[in-house]
Amino acid sequence: MKLYVIFPLSALITLTLQAPSGENCFCEFANSERAFPHDKLSTVEDNASRCNTNITPQKTLELESLLMGLERRLPRLEEDVSTLEREDDGELYGVISLQVVQNELTDIQELIARLNNTILENEHLTHVTNTKLTDLKAEMQELESYDTMQVVRGKLDNRRLRRDLDQCRNTVLPFTNTTEPPHGNCPHGQFRNISGPRVSTAGEYPGSYKYGAWGRDPKPEAGKESWHWLVLLTSGNKHSNYVRLYSSLSAFVGGVSTPGNVLIHSANPTTNTIQGPNVVMYRGALYYNCYNQDEVCRFNLTSKTVTNMKLPKGTRYNSKGNFCHLDECYPFTDLDLATDESGVWVIYTTNQDFGNLVLAKLEDDEQLRLGQTWHTSAYKQGITNTFMVCGVLYATRYVDKETEEIFYSFDTTTGVERFNLGIFIKKMYPNILSLNYSPVDQMLHAYCDSYMVSYKVLFS
Repeated sequence: MKLYVIFPLSALITLTLQAPSGENCFCEFANSERAFPHDKLSTVEDNASRCNTNITPQKTLELESLLMGLERRLPRLEEDVSTLEREDDGELYGVISLQVVQNELTDIQELIARLNNTILENEHLTHVTNTKLTDLKAEMQELESYDTMQVVRGKLDNRRLRRDLDQCRNTVLPFTNTTEPPHGNCPHGQFRNISGPRVSTAGEYPGSYKYGAWGRDPKPEAGKESWHWLVLLTSGNKHSNYVRLYSSLSAFVGGVSTPGNVLIHSANPTTNTIQGPNVVMYRGALYYNCYNQDEVCRFNLTSKTVTNMKLPKGTRYNSKGNFCHLDECYPFTDLDLATDESGVWVIYTTNQDFGNLVLAKLEDDEQLRLGQTWHTSAYKQGITNTFMVCGVLYATRYVDKETEEIFYSFDTTTGVERFNLGIFIKKMYPNILSLNYSPVDQMLHAYCDSYMVSYKVLFS
């Protein structure tokens, strides 16, 4: 005699229990659901990954940067043409003015050509992506039909809730944690937050030099107020022997360098050339870590002379006191130079301070010397970058590939340290390898994996 019992198991499996008259007993399971198409799911994931690789925020910022460069060059061309019409003497001056206009036209035509190519590439990418997204949507709807128990839908709902929670937390923290920010002595008000990226450009050498620095001179010579500078570590991502100058931000974005390179030495590296990416410019001089020394070098761009200043005994150098995060350390970042409204600062660490940050003011006179010094309790290898704003030292740490956090401050006026600022920087690229504050326009200039990005410092 046989006894059959059939009942549903979660509406997916049919269980048949067969009990023969003997001692043997066996069960049969029959899956009533369709087999899940794992190969199709893998194909969908690959297509989605390719879409994420092709569509990046950098493409939008590249277009915006070109438009901004064109917008700034056109008024200059109009001004040069007006000058030519007004002051043309029919002789040498007129020829020179005409040459200036021709050079401006050539630069503008190059910008327009790059802009047209970028627009065409974006239009093609938009069309291809739209088609792929339509196909992906249809394939995902088909795959969802296999989810009879609504597992995927539940996971999606949880993911949306988690995303909304993260957005809420990130929006609130910069303000709740900075109700009493460091005071310092700031004419702009109190430092409250950081804007999103304002400028992002690959410059003249896209992807060529991972480490470098860029920015503006807070105290420029007359006629050079809009100039920008760039230092690229061209020797093994460690060293450089020149600074590259640009007459304006639009020239910088457009990759038009005038007057070009100012050479420190023909060899690279050698004595008194640049070591590490932490470089600043002040009063027409470049400040940096001297090659293979625990010293600060000041290179005067006009006289082409170098002044050296040795740091205290025990200062860590040659990549023994770097900025770091959990995954890596940034080589040869032992010394960080910074500028703010009051001048030039150097941030370093010593054996005596057990790796904690030391901050010192540089006295910028004929004989470069170290001024007042402050010792902090912030451990340097738990920090990725530092910068100064209105006499207050700020430090950042790596959160993830998309976020950097300004978490620490030291007020040189009051001596107060804070470790809970919670101001977040939205990154365009995974690593910020140098960070300079410009008191001229209150911008943060970041050098990120061979790209240049700027952010606006927001004051109350």
